Amino acid sequence: MKITSVEAITVDVPFTQAGPPSGFGGETWNTLACLLVKVETDEGIVGWGETFGYNCIPAARTALETMVAPHAVGLPADDIAGTMDRLQVIFHLFGRYGVTLFALSGLEIALWDIAGKQAGKPLHALLGGTDVDSLPSYASLFKYIDPQVTASVSAAARESGYERIKLHEDTMAPILSARDAIGPETPLMVDVNCSWRENDLPDLIGPLKSADLLWLEEPIWPPENFPLLADTRDARLPLASGENLCTVWQFQHMLDAQAVDYTQPSVTKVGGVAEFAAVCDATHAADTAVAPHSPYFGPGFLASLHLIATKAPEAYVERLFVNLEADLFGGLTVPDGNGRLRLPQGPGLGCDPDPELVARYRTD
Repeated sequence: MKITSVEAITVDVPFTQAGPPSGFGGETWNTLACLLVKVETDEGIVGWGETFGYNCIPAARTALETMVAPHAVGLPADDIAGTMDRLQVIFHLFGRYGVTLFALSGLEIALWDIAGKQAGKPLHALLGGTDVDSLPSYASLFKYIDPQVTASVSAAARESGYERIKLHEDTMAPILSARDAIGPETPLMVDVNCSWRENDLPDLIGPLKSADLLWLEEPIWPPENFPLLADTRDARLPLASGENLCTVWQFQHMLDAQAVDYTQPSVTKVGGVAEFAAVCDATHAADTAVAPHSPYFGPGFLASLHLIATKAPEAYVERLFVNLEADLFGGLTVPDGNGRLRLPQGPGLGCDPDPELVARYRTD
Protein backbone atom coordinates (compact mmCIF):
# COMPACT_ATOMS: atom_id res chain seq x y z
CA MET A 1 0.00 0.00 0.00
CA LYS A 2 1.48 3.32 -1.12
CA ILE A 3 0.95 6.91 -0.03
CA THR A 4 -0.71 8.82 -2.90
CA SER A 5 -1.22 12.25 -1.32
CA VAL A 6 -0.47 14.25 1.81
CA GLU A 7 -2.70 17.28 2.40
CA ALA A 8 -2.41 20.00 5.05
CA ILE A 9 -5.70 21.42 6.34
CA THR A 10 -5.85 24.26 8.87
CA VAL A 11 -8.98 24.62 10.99
CA ASP A 12 -9.62 27.39 13.51
CA VAL A 13 -12.36 26.76 16.10
CA PRO A 14 -13.62 29.56 18.39
CA PHE A 15 -13.83 28.90 22.11
CA THR A 16 -14.91 30.44 25.37
CA GLN A 17 -13.20 30.12 28.73
CA ALA A 18 -13.69 31.06 32.37
CA GLY A 19 -11.13 33.89 32.46
CA PRO A 20 -10.20 37.02 30.51
CA PRO A 21 -8.53 36.77 27.07
CA SER A 22 -5.15 35.05 27.22
CA GLY A 23 -2.91 32.82 25.14
CA PHE A 24 0.62 31.55 24.64
CA GLY A 25 3.67 32.46 22.62
CA GLY A 26 3.12 36.19 22.97
CA GLU A 27 -0.34 36.12 21.37
CA THR A 28 -3.91 36.32 22.64
CA TRP A 29 -6.06 33.41 21.51
CA ASN A 30 -9.76 33.58 20.68
CA THR A 31 -9.71 30.43 18.57
CA LEU A 32 -7.82 27.16 18.71
CA ALA A 33 -5.97 26.46 15.48
CA CYS A 34 -5.22 22.90 14.37
CA LEU A 35 -3.13 21.66 11.45
CA LEU A 36 -4.67 18.43 10.19
CA VAL A 37 -2.73 16.02 7.99
CA LYS A 38 -4.82 13.99 5.56
CA VAL A 39 -3.01 11.02 3.98
CA GLU A 40 -4.54 9.05 1.11
CA THR A 41 -3.39 5.64 -0.18
CA ASP A 42 -3.72 3.64 -3.38
CA GLU A 43 -6.02 1.19 -1.56
CA GLY A 44 -8.49 3.94 -0.71
CA ILE A 45 -7.74 4.06 3.02
CA VAL A 46 -7.45 7.60 4.37
CA GLY A 47 -5.59 8.46 7.56
CA TRP A 48 -5.62 11.60 9.68
CA GLY A 49 -2.80 13.13 11.70
CA GLU A 50 -1.95 16.42 13.36
CA THR A 51 1.17 18.52 13.60
CA PHE A 52 1.96 20.98 16.34
CA GLY A 53 0.64 23.69 16.20
CA TYR A 54 -0.92 27.05 17.01
CA ASN A 55 1.46 30.00 16.46
CA CYS A 56 3.90 27.92 14.40
CA ILE A 57 1.29 26.44 12.05
CA PRO A 58 2.46 28.52 9.05
CA ALA A 59 6.00 27.18 9.44
CA ALA A 60 4.91 23.59 10.13
CA ARG A 61 2.53 23.70 7.18
CA THR A 62 5.30 24.89 4.88
CA ALA A 63 7.56 22.07 6.08
CA LEU A 64 4.78 19.55 5.50
CA GLU A 65 3.81 20.78 2.04
CA THR A 66 7.21 21.64 0.56
CA MET A 67 9.50 19.11 2.26
CA VAL A 68 7.63 16.12 3.65
CA ALA A 69 4.74 15.61 1.22
CA PRO A 70 6.77 15.46 -2.03
CA HIS A 71 9.09 12.80 -0.57
CA ALA A 72 6.32 10.86 1.22
CA VAL A 73 4.19 10.26 -1.88
CA GLY A 74 5.02 6.84 -3.27
CA LEU A 75 6.45 5.47 -0.04
CA PRO A 76 4.86 2.48 1.74
CA ALA A 77 1.99 3.47 4.03
CA ASP A 78 2.11 0.06 5.70
CA ASP A 79 5.81 0.21 6.64
CA ILE A 80 5.61 3.02 9.17
CA ALA A 81 9.04 2.49 10.70
CA GLY A 82 10.76 2.23 7.33
CA THR A 83 9.00 5.23 5.84
CA MET A 84 9.68 7.44 8.84
CA ASP A 85 13.32 6.39 9.04
CA ARG A 86 13.79 7.24 5.37
CA LEU A 87 12.20 10.66 5.75
CA GLN A 88 14.10 11.56 8.92
CA VAL A 89 17.40 10.73 7.21
CA ILE A 90 16.47 12.86 4.20
CA PHE A 91 15.56 15.91 6.29
CA HIS A 92 18.06 15.80 9.14
CA LEU A 93 20.38 18.22 7.35
CA PHE A 94 17.65 20.87 7.47
CA GLY A 95 16.76 20.60 11.13
CA ARG A 96 16.53 17.32 13.00
CA TYR A 97 13.97 18.73 15.43
CA GLY A 98 11.45 21.57 15.63
CA VAL A 99 8.95 22.14 12.81
CA THR A 100 10.54 19.46 10.62
CA LEU A 101 9.73 16.80 13.18
CA PHE A 102 6.34 18.38 13.92
CA ALA A 103 5.45 17.83 10.26
CA LEU A 104 6.80 14.27 10.32
CA SER A 105 4.84 13.60 13.52
CA GLY A 106 1.61 14.52 11.78
CA LEU A 107 2.35 12.17 8.90
CA GLU A 108 3.29 9.33 11.25
CA ILE A 109 0.08 9.66 13.26
CA ALA A 110 -1.90 9.44 10.03
CA LEU A 111 -0.05 6.27 9.04
CA TRP A 112 -1.01 4.64 12.34
CA ASP A 113 -4.61 5.67 11.70
CA ILE A 114 -4.34 3.89 8.34
CA ALA A 115 -2.80 0.82 9.98
CA GLY A 116 -5.68 0.55 12.42
CA LYS A 117 -8.26 0.96 9.69
CA GLN A 118 -6.54 -1.67 7.56
CA ALA A 119 -6.54 -4.09 10.51
CA GLY A 120 -10.05 -3.15 11.61
CA LYS A 121 -8.73 -2.38 15.11
CA PRO A 122 -8.41 0.73 17.28
CA LEU A 123 -4.94 2.11 17.78
CA HIS A 124 -4.85 0.99 21.40
CA ALA A 125 -5.27 -2.62 20.23
CA LEU A 126 -2.27 -2.24 17.90
CA LEU A 127 -0.26 -0.91 20.85
CA GLY A 128 -0.93 -3.90 23.08
CA GLY A 129 -4.49 -3.44 24.24
CA THR A 130 -6.14 -2.13 27.38
CA ASP A 131 -9.09 -2.92 29.61
CA VAL A 132 -10.05 0.70 30.24
CA ASP A 133 -12.77 2.52 28.33
CA SER A 134 -12.20 6.00 29.74
CA LEU A 135 -9.34 8.11 31.06
CA PRO A 136 -9.04 10.85 33.71
CA SER A 137 -8.04 14.30 32.55
CA TYR A 138 -6.74 17.45 34.20
CA ALA A 139 -7.60 21.08 33.49
CA SER A 140 -4.75 23.00 31.87
CA LEU A 141 -5.36 26.74 32.38
CA PHE A 142 -4.21 29.75 30.43
CA LYS A 143 -1.83 32.25 32.02
CA TYR A 144 -3.73 34.98 33.85
CA ILE A 145 -1.05 36.63 36.05
CA ASP A 146 -3.74 38.16 38.28
CA PRO A 147 -4.06 36.18 41.55
CA GLN A 148 -7.82 36.67 41.90
CA VAL A 149 -8.52 35.62 38.33
CA THR A 150 -6.26 32.58 38.65
CA ALA A 151 -8.00 31.55 41.86
CA SER A 152 -11.44 32.00 40.30
CA VAL A 153 -10.68 30.00 37.16
CA SER A 154 -8.96 27.27 39.20
CA ALA A 155 -12.03 26.95 41.40
CA ALA A 156 -14.27 26.84 38.32
CA ALA A 157 -12.19 24.02 36.84
CA ARG A 158 -12.43 22.06 40.07
CA GLU A 159 -16.17 22.60 40.26
CA SER A 160 -16.61 21.39 36.68
CA GLY A 161 -15.28 17.96 37.66
CA TYR A 162 -11.53 18.08 37.08
CA GLU A 163 -9.62 16.39 39.90
CA ARG A 164 -6.28 18.02 39.01
CA ILE A 165 -5.46 21.58 37.95
CA LYS A 166 -2.43 22.93 36.07
CA LEU A 167 -1.48 26.59 35.98
CA HIS A 168 0.73 28.45 33.53
CA GLU A 169 2.16 31.06 35.88
CA ASP A 170 5.65 32.28 36.74
CA THR A 171 5.05 34.40 39.86
CA MET A 172 4.15 33.16 43.30
CA ALA A 173 1.01 35.21 43.99
CA PRO A 174 -1.28 33.48 41.45
CA ILE A 175 0.19 30.08 42.31
CA LEU A 176 -0.53 30.49 46.01
CA SER A 177 -3.97 31.99 45.38
CA ALA A 178 -4.90 28.98 43.23
CA ARG A 179 -3.74 26.63 45.95
CA ASP A 180 -5.96 28.43 48.47
CA ALA A 181 -8.92 28.37 46.07
CA ILE A 182 -8.86 24.63 45.32
CA GLY A 183 -7.77 23.49 48.77
CA PRO A 184 -4.92 21.27 49.92
CA GLU A 185 -6.41 17.98 48.67
CA THR A 186 -6.57 18.85 44.97
CA PRO A 187 -3.34 18.11 43.08
CA LEU A 188 -1.87 21.31 41.61
CA MET A 189 0.75 21.54 38.87
CA VAL A 190 2.54 24.64 37.58
CA ASP A 191 4.07 25.12 34.13
CA VAL A 192 6.56 28.00 34.12
CA ASN A 193 7.26 27.71 30.38
CA CYS A 194 11.01 28.09 31.00
CA SER A 195 10.67 31.61 32.44
CA TRP A 196 13.21 31.38 35.24
CA ARG A 197 17.01 31.55 35.29
CA GLU A 198 19.35 29.86 37.72
CA ASN A 199 19.72 32.95 39.89
CA ASP A 200 15.92 33.16 40.30
CA LEU A 201 15.64 29.78 41.97
CA PRO A 202 16.93 30.44 45.52
CA ASP A 203 14.09 32.87 46.26
CA LEU A 204 11.45 30.60 44.75
CA ILE A 205 12.16 27.12 46.06
CA GLY A 206 10.76 27.68 49.57
CA PRO A 207 7.45 29.24 48.48
CA LEU A 208 7.05 26.60 45.76
CA LYS A 209 7.43 23.83 48.30
CA SER A 210 4.75 25.47 50.44
CA ALA A 211 2.36 25.27 47.48
CA ASP A 212 2.62 21.45 47.65
CA LEU A 213 2.81 20.90 43.89
CA LEU A 214 2.32 17.55 42.20
CA TRP A 215 4.97 18.81 39.79
CA LEU A 216 6.76 21.96 38.67
CA GLU A 217 7.01 22.00 34.88
CA GLU A 218 9.83 23.42 32.76
CA PRO A 219 11.02 25.86 35.42
CA ILE A 220 14.28 26.99 33.83
CA TRP A 221 15.81 28.38 30.67
CA PRO A 222 17.18 26.67 28.73
CA PRO A 223 15.09 23.53 29.20
CA GLU A 224 18.05 21.37 28.12
CA ASN A 225 20.06 22.36 31.22
CA PHE A 226 19.57 18.90 32.67
CA PRO A 227 22.28 19.24 35.36
CA LEU A 228 20.49 22.28 36.83
CA LEU A 229 17.17 20.46 36.72
CA ALA A 230 18.74 17.54 38.55
CA ASP A 231 20.13 19.89 41.21
CA THR A 232 16.71 21.54 41.61
CA ARG A 233 14.76 18.30 42.12
CA ASP A 234 13.57 17.72 45.64
CA ALA A 235 11.23 15.29 47.36
CA ARG A 236 8.92 18.24 48.02
CA LEU A 237 9.36 19.73 44.55
CA PRO A 238 8.97 17.09 41.79
CA LEU A 239 9.91 18.29 38.31
CA ALA A 240 8.41 17.62 34.88
CA SER A 241 9.78 18.43 31.45
CA GLY A 242 9.96 17.23 27.87
CA GLU A 243 7.14 18.82 25.88
CA ASN A 244 9.77 20.61 23.77
CA LEU A 245 11.99 17.57 23.26
CA CYS A 246 11.92 15.50 20.09
CA THR A 247 12.70 11.77 19.72
CA VAL A 248 13.59 9.30 22.43
CA TRP A 249 17.24 10.32 22.08
CA GLN A 250 16.68 13.73 23.65
CA PHE A 251 14.56 12.19 26.39
CA GLN A 252 17.27 9.64 27.14
CA HIS A 253 19.75 12.43 27.85
CA MET A 254 17.31 13.93 30.34
CA LEU A 255 16.66 10.57 31.97
CA ASP A 256 20.37 9.76 32.19
CA ALA A 257 20.87 13.03 34.08
CA GLN A 258 18.08 12.06 36.52
CA ALA A 259 16.68 15.51 35.84
CA VAL A 260 12.94 14.93 36.24
CA ASP A 261 10.25 12.98 38.04
CA TYR A 262 7.91 13.11 35.02
CA THR A 263 8.65 13.06 31.29
CA GLN A 264 6.23 14.89 28.99
CA PRO A 265 6.25 13.61 25.42
CA SER A 266 3.92 15.35 22.98
CA VAL A 267 2.82 13.07 20.14
CA THR A 268 2.55 15.93 17.63
CA LYS A 269 6.11 17.05 18.40
CA VAL A 270 8.14 14.04 19.47
CA GLY A 271 7.98 12.13 16.18
CA GLY A 272 4.57 10.50 16.38
CA VAL A 273 3.08 7.39 17.93
CA ALA A 274 6.07 5.03 17.84
CA GLU A 275 8.46 7.65 19.20
CA PHE A 276 6.03 8.51 21.98
CA ALA A 277 5.81 4.82 22.90
CA ALA A 278 9.60 4.56 22.93
CA VAL A 279 9.80 7.53 25.30
CA CYS A 280 7.33 5.81 27.64
CA ASP A 281 9.40 2.63 27.61
CA ALA A 282 12.63 4.53 28.33
CA THR A 283 10.92 6.55 31.06
CA HIS A 284 9.57 3.50 32.85
CA ALA A 285 12.93 1.73 32.54
CA ALA A 286 14.38 4.70 34.44
CA ASP A 287 11.74 4.29 37.19
CA THR A 288 10.17 7.60 36.20
CA ALA A 289 6.56 8.52 35.42
CA VAL A 290 5.04 9.85 32.18
CA ALA A 291 2.79 12.94 32.09
CA PRO A 292 2.09 13.60 28.41
CA HIS A 293 1.64 17.01 26.80
CA SER A 294 -1.62 17.24 24.82
CA PRO A 295 -3.13 20.76 24.74
CA TYR A 296 -4.67 20.32 21.30
CA PHE A 297 -7.93 19.02 19.86
CA GLY A 298 -7.14 17.26 16.59
CA PRO A 299 -6.08 13.70 15.77
CA GLY A 300 -3.05 14.18 18.03
CA PHE A 301 -5.41 14.36 20.99
CA LEU A 302 -7.08 11.08 20.00
CA ALA A 303 -3.66 9.46 19.52
CA SER A 304 -2.73 10.66 23.02
CA LEU A 305 -5.76 8.88 24.48
CA HIS A 306 -4.72 5.57 22.90
CA LEU A 307 -1.11 6.02 23.96
CA ILE A 308 -1.91 6.93 27.56
CA ALA A 309 -4.29 3.98 27.88
CA THR A 310 -1.61 1.52 26.75
CA LYS A 311 1.80 3.08 27.38
CA ALA A 312 1.31 5.52 30.27
CA PRO A 313 -1.59 4.23 32.38
CA GLU A 314 -0.36 6.26 35.35
CA ALA A 315 -1.07 9.52 33.51
CA TYR A 316 -3.96 11.93 33.35
CA VAL A 317 -4.79 13.50 29.98
CA GLU A 318 -3.91 17.18 29.65
CA ARG A 319 -6.98 19.09 28.45
CA LEU A 320 -7.11 22.85 27.94
CA PHE A 321 -9.81 24.34 30.15
CA VAL A 322 -11.93 25.80 27.35
CA ASN A 323 -15.31 25.23 25.76
CA LEU A 324 -14.96 24.76 22.02
CA GLU A 325 -17.72 26.01 19.74
CA ALA A 326 -17.59 22.60 18.02
CA ASP A 327 -15.77 19.31 18.54
CA LEU A 328 -14.42 17.77 15.34
CA PHE A 329 -14.81 14.27 16.78
CA GLY A 330 -18.35 14.07 18.08
CA GLY A 331 -17.51 14.81 21.70
CA LEU A 332 -14.42 12.62 22.10
CA THR A 333 -12.31 15.61 23.20
CA VAL A 334 -14.91 16.74 25.76
CA PRO A 335 -14.70 15.27 29.29
CA ASP A 336 -17.76 14.24 31.27
CA GLY A 337 -18.80 15.83 34.55
CA ASN A 338 -16.10 13.86 36.36
CA GLY A 339 -13.29 14.98 34.07
CA ARG A 340 -13.12 11.67 32.22
CA LEU A 341 -12.64 11.16 28.49
CA ARG A 342 -13.94 8.23 26.45
CA LEU A 343 -11.32 6.01 24.84
CA PRO A 344 -12.18 5.76 21.12
CA GLN A 345 -13.10 2.24 20.03
CA GLY A 346 -13.39 2.58 16.26
CA PRO A 347 -10.64 1.47 13.84
CA GLY A 348 -7.46 3.53 13.79
CA LEU A 349 -7.71 6.67 15.88
CA GLY A 350 -11.35 5.81 16.36
CA CYS A 351 -13.02 8.69 14.57
CA ASP A 352 -12.39 10.86 11.51
CA PRO A 353 -12.90 14.61 11.80
CA ASP A 354 -16.44 15.63 10.88
CA PRO A 355 -16.22 16.78 7.22
CA GLU A 356 -18.93 19.41 7.67
CA LEU A 357 -17.10 20.95 10.63
CA VAL A 358 -13.76 20.80 8.81
CA ALA A 359 -15.36 22.69 5.91
CA ARG A 360 -16.96 25.23 8.26
CA TYR A 361 -13.81 26.05 10.22
CA ARG A 362 -11.21 25.58 7.50
CA THR A 363 -9.09 28.70 7.05
CA ASP A 364 -6.63 27.76 4.28
